[in-house]
Amino acid sequence: MNIDFKGKRILVTGAGRGIGKSLALRLSKYKGQVIALCKTKENLETLYKEDPSIQSLCVDLLDWNATKKAIQSVLPIDLLVNNAGVARLEPFLKATEEDFDLTFAVNVKAILNVSQVVAKDMIQRKVGGSIVNISSQASHAALKDHAVYCSSKGAVDMLSKTMALELGPHNIRVNTVNPTVIMTEMGKLGWSEPQKAQEMLRKIPLGRFGEVDEVVDAVVYLLSDHSSMINGVALPIDGGFLAT
Repeated sequence: MNIDFKGKRILVTGAGRGIGKSLALRLSKYKGQVIALCKTKENLETLYKEDPSIQSLCVDLLDWNATKKAIQSVLPIDLLVNNAGVARLEPFLKATEEDFDLTFAVNVKAILNVSQVVAKDMIQRKVGGSIVNISSQASHAALKDHAVYCSSKGAVDMLSKTMALELGPHNIRVNTVNPTVIMTEMGKLGWSEPQKAQEMLRKIPLGRFGEVDEVVDAVVYLLSDHSSMINGVALPIDGGFLAT
Protein backbone atom coordinates (compact mmCIF):
# COMPACT_ATOMS: atom_id res chain seq x y z
CA MET A 1 0.00 0.00 0.00
CA ASN A 2 1.56 3.26 -1.15
CA ILE A 3 0.90 6.16 1.22
CA ASP A 4 2.06 9.65 0.38
CA PHE A 5 0.97 12.81 2.20
CA LYS A 6 2.90 15.20 -0.03
CA GLY A 7 1.20 18.60 -0.12
CA LYS A 8 -0.85 17.85 3.01
CA ARG A 9 -0.57 19.90 6.19
CA ILE A 10 -1.09 17.63 9.19
CA LEU A 11 -1.65 18.74 12.79
CA VAL A 12 -0.85 16.30 15.59
CA THR A 13 -1.64 17.24 19.19
CA GLY A 14 0.31 15.78 22.09
CA ALA A 15 3.23 15.25 19.71
CA GLY A 16 6.03 15.72 22.20
CA ARG A 17 6.35 12.09 23.23
CA GLY A 18 4.79 8.64 23.03
CA ILE A 19 2.35 7.83 20.25
CA GLY A 20 2.10 11.46 19.14
CA LYS A 21 5.85 11.81 18.64
CA SER A 22 6.12 8.56 16.69
CA LEU A 23 3.14 9.56 14.60
CA ALA A 24 4.60 12.98 13.77
CA LEU A 25 7.86 11.38 12.65
CA ARG A 26 6.06 8.78 10.52
CA LEU A 27 3.80 11.33 8.82
CA SER A 28 6.81 13.46 8.03
CA LYS A 29 8.54 10.39 6.58
CA TYR A 30 5.51 10.03 4.29
CA LYS A 31 6.16 13.59 3.05
CA GLY A 32 3.44 15.38 5.02
CA GLN A 33 4.08 18.87 6.39
CA VAL A 34 3.61 18.09 10.08
CA ILE A 35 2.71 20.63 12.74
CA ALA A 36 3.47 19.16 16.16
CA LEU A 37 1.52 20.64 19.05
CA CYS A 38 2.76 20.18 22.60
CA LYS A 39 2.71 22.24 25.80
CA THR A 40 6.30 21.33 26.71
CA LYS A 41 8.92 23.31 24.79
CA GLU A 42 11.73 20.89 25.64
CA ASN A 43 9.86 17.97 24.06
CA LEU A 44 9.31 19.97 20.88
CA GLU A 45 12.99 20.86 20.76
CA THR A 46 13.90 17.18 21.00
CA LEU A 47 11.47 16.36 18.20
CA TYR A 48 12.92 19.15 16.05
CA LYS A 49 16.43 17.71 16.45
CA GLU A 50 15.15 14.37 15.14
CA ASP A 51 13.29 15.96 12.20
CA PRO A 52 13.84 19.68 11.52
CA SER A 53 11.11 19.68 8.86
CA ILE A 54 8.44 19.31 11.56
CA GLN A 55 6.91 22.63 12.62
CA SER A 56 6.49 23.20 16.37
CA LEU A 57 3.43 24.71 18.03
CA CYS A 58 3.76 25.22 21.79
CA VAL A 59 0.45 25.79 23.58
CA ASP A 60 -1.43 24.40 26.57
CA LEU A 61 -4.68 22.79 25.43
CA LEU A 62 -6.23 23.70 28.79
CA ASP A 63 -6.31 27.32 27.60
CA TRP A 64 -9.28 27.45 25.22
CA ASN A 65 -8.60 30.87 23.69
CA ALA A 66 -4.82 30.48 23.42
CA THR A 67 -5.32 27.11 21.74
CA LYS A 68 -7.82 28.53 19.27
CA LYS A 69 -5.45 31.35 18.32
CA ALA A 70 -2.53 28.95 17.99
CA ILE A 71 -4.47 26.64 15.65
CA GLN A 72 -5.69 29.57 13.58
CA SER A 73 -2.08 30.70 13.16
CA VAL A 74 -1.09 27.47 11.38
CA LEU A 75 -4.10 27.10 9.08
CA PRO A 76 -4.79 25.63 6.62
CA ILE A 77 -4.79 22.12 8.04
CA ASP A 78 -5.78 19.18 5.81
CA LEU A 79 -5.50 16.30 8.28
CA LEU A 80 -5.83 16.31 12.08
CA VAL A 81 -4.93 13.84 14.81
CA ASN A 82 -6.24 14.67 18.28
CA ASN A 83 -3.77 12.59 20.24
CA ALA A 84 -3.18 14.59 23.44
CA GLY A 85 -4.50 12.91 26.54
CA VAL A 86 -4.06 12.48 30.28
CA ALA A 87 -4.80 9.65 32.68
CA ARG A 88 -5.65 10.28 36.32
CA LEU A 89 -6.13 6.78 37.71
CA GLU A 90 -7.97 6.49 41.02
CA PRO A 91 -10.64 4.19 42.44
CA PHE A 92 -14.15 5.53 41.83
CA LEU A 93 -14.62 6.46 45.48
CA LYS A 94 -11.38 8.47 45.54
CA ALA A 95 -11.69 10.34 42.24
CA THR A 96 -11.65 14.09 42.76
CA GLU A 97 -13.18 17.10 41.06
CA GLU A 98 -9.70 18.04 39.85
CA ASP A 99 -9.21 14.56 38.35
CA PHE A 100 -12.50 14.86 36.49
CA ASP A 101 -12.06 18.43 35.26
CA LEU A 102 -8.49 17.96 34.04
CA THR A 103 -9.22 14.65 32.31
CA PHE A 104 -12.28 15.91 30.46
CA ALA A 105 -10.62 19.24 29.61
CA VAL A 106 -7.70 17.55 27.85
CA ASN A 107 -9.28 14.33 26.59
CA VAL A 108 -12.60 15.74 25.36
CA LYS A 109 -12.93 19.52 25.46
CA ALA A 110 -9.66 20.10 23.61
CA ILE A 111 -10.82 17.84 20.78
CA LEU A 112 -13.93 19.96 20.38
CA ASN A 113 -11.94 23.19 20.36
CA VAL A 114 -9.16 22.13 17.98
CA SER A 115 -11.49 20.28 15.62
CA GLN A 116 -13.92 23.19 15.36
CA VAL A 117 -11.16 25.53 14.17
CA VAL A 118 -9.80 23.02 11.67
CA ALA A 119 -13.17 21.86 10.34
CA LYS A 120 -14.56 25.37 9.93
CA ASP A 121 -11.56 26.26 7.80
CA MET A 122 -11.93 23.09 5.71
CA ILE A 123 -15.56 23.91 5.06
CA GLN A 124 -14.73 27.50 4.16
CA ARG A 125 -12.09 26.28 1.71
CA LYS A 126 -14.52 23.67 0.35
CA VAL A 127 -12.04 20.83 0.80
CA GLY A 128 -12.44 17.42 2.38
CA GLY A 129 -10.21 15.99 5.06
CA SER A 130 -9.77 13.39 7.76
CA ILE A 131 -9.76 13.71 11.55
CA VAL A 132 -8.59 10.87 13.79
CA ASN A 133 -9.19 11.03 17.52
CA ILE A 134 -7.19 8.79 19.83
CA SER A 135 -9.58 6.97 22.13
CA SER A 136 -9.11 3.71 24.04
CA GLN A 137 -10.50 0.25 24.69
CA ALA A 138 -11.50 1.93 27.96
CA SER A 139 -14.36 3.58 26.09
CA HIS A 140 -16.00 0.15 25.68
CA ALA A 141 -14.90 -1.78 28.77
CA ALA A 142 -14.91 -0.73 32.41
CA LEU A 143 -11.45 -0.95 33.96
CA LYS A 144 -10.69 -0.89 37.67
CA ASP A 145 -9.42 2.51 38.90
CA HIS A 146 -10.30 4.06 35.53
CA ALA A 147 -13.73 5.57 36.26
CA VAL A 148 -12.87 9.08 35.09
CA TYR A 149 -10.59 7.95 32.25
CA CYS A 150 -13.13 5.43 30.91
CA SER A 151 -15.83 8.10 31.04
CA SER A 152 -13.70 10.57 29.11
CA LYS A 153 -12.92 8.07 26.36
CA GLY A 154 -16.59 7.11 26.09
CA ALA A 155 -17.23 10.82 25.51
CA VAL A 156 -14.49 10.91 22.86
CA ASP A 157 -16.19 8.09 20.93
CA MET A 158 -19.59 9.76 20.95
CA LEU A 159 -18.19 13.19 20.12
CA SER A 160 -16.35 11.62 17.20
CA LYS A 161 -19.45 9.86 15.89
CA THR A 162 -21.44 13.09 16.07
CA MET A 163 -18.63 14.90 14.27
CA ALA A 164 -18.68 12.21 11.59
CA LEU A 165 -22.43 12.66 11.17
CA GLU A 166 -22.31 16.44 10.86
CA LEU A 167 -19.04 16.83 8.96
CA GLY A 168 -19.56 13.92 6.57
CA PRO A 169 -21.66 16.00 4.12
CA HIS A 170 -18.61 18.27 3.80
CA ASN A 171 -16.43 15.25 2.92
CA ILE A 172 -14.65 15.45 6.26
CA ARG A 173 -14.26 12.00 7.79
CA VAL A 174 -13.92 11.46 11.56
CA ASN A 175 -12.84 8.20 13.18
CA THR A 176 -11.24 6.98 16.39
CA VAL A 177 -8.63 4.38 17.14
CA ASN A 178 -9.11 2.54 20.43
CA PRO A 179 -5.89 0.90 21.60
CA THR A 180 -5.36 -1.51 24.44
CA VAL A 181 -2.43 -0.85 26.76
CA ILE A 182 0.50 0.62 24.84
CA MET A 183 3.68 0.79 26.90
CA THR A 184 4.35 4.49 26.53
CA GLU A 185 5.06 6.58 29.62
CA MET A 186 1.30 6.84 30.17
CA GLY A 187 0.89 3.09 29.72
CA LYS A 188 3.61 2.36 32.25
CA LEU A 189 1.85 4.66 34.70
CA GLY A 190 -1.20 2.42 34.81
CA TRP A 191 0.20 -1.03 34.04
CA SER A 192 3.76 -1.37 35.35
CA GLU A 193 2.66 -3.40 38.40
CA PRO A 194 3.20 -7.07 37.34
CA GLN A 195 0.06 -8.59 38.86
CA LYS A 196 -2.18 -5.92 37.40
CA ALA A 197 -0.50 -6.29 34.02
CA GLN A 198 -0.96 -10.07 34.05
CA GLU A 199 -4.67 -9.69 34.78
CA MET A 200 -5.03 -7.53 31.69
CA LEU A 201 -2.85 -9.77 29.51
CA ARG A 202 -5.03 -12.76 30.35
CA LYS A 203 -7.97 -10.92 28.77
CA ILE A 204 -6.12 -10.23 25.50
CA PRO A 205 -6.31 -13.25 23.15
CA LEU A 206 -3.02 -12.33 21.49
CA GLY A 207 -1.41 -12.36 24.93
CA ARG A 208 0.52 -9.11 24.73
CA PHE A 209 0.20 -5.35 24.95
CA GLY A 210 0.30 -3.20 21.83
CA GLU A 211 3.28 -1.50 20.23
CA VAL A 212 3.34 2.20 19.37
CA ASP A 213 3.87 1.47 15.68
CA GLU A 214 0.71 -0.65 15.61
CA VAL A 215 -1.33 2.39 16.65
CA VAL A 216 0.54 4.66 14.24
CA ASP A 217 -0.15 2.25 11.35
CA ALA A 218 -3.90 2.45 11.98
CA VAL A 219 -3.93 6.24 12.28
CA VAL A 220 -1.95 6.63 9.06
CA TYR A 221 -4.44 4.39 7.25
CA LEU A 222 -7.44 6.35 8.52
CA LEU A 223 -5.84 9.65 7.50
CA SER A 224 -5.08 8.36 4.01
CA ASP A 225 -7.33 8.11 0.96
CA HIS A 226 -7.16 4.32 1.28
CA SER A 227 -9.87 4.65 3.96
CA SER A 228 -12.03 7.04 1.93
CA MET A 229 -15.32 5.28 2.78
CA ILE A 230 -14.60 4.82 6.49
CA ASN A 231 -16.37 7.38 8.66
CA GLY A 232 -17.67 7.31 12.23
CA VAL A 233 -15.79 4.14 13.15
CA ALA A 234 -14.14 3.24 16.46
CA LEU A 235 -11.28 0.91 15.52
CA PRO A 236 -10.03 -1.34 18.34
CA ILE A 237 -6.30 -2.05 18.37
CA ASP A 238 -6.56 -4.45 21.25
CA GLY A 239 -5.47 -7.94 20.29
CA GLY A 240 -9.06 -9.14 20.69
CA PHE A 241 -9.69 -7.74 24.18
CA LEU A 242 -13.15 -6.46 23.28
CA ALA A 243 -14.04 -9.76 21.57
CA THR A 244 -13.85 -11.70 24.84
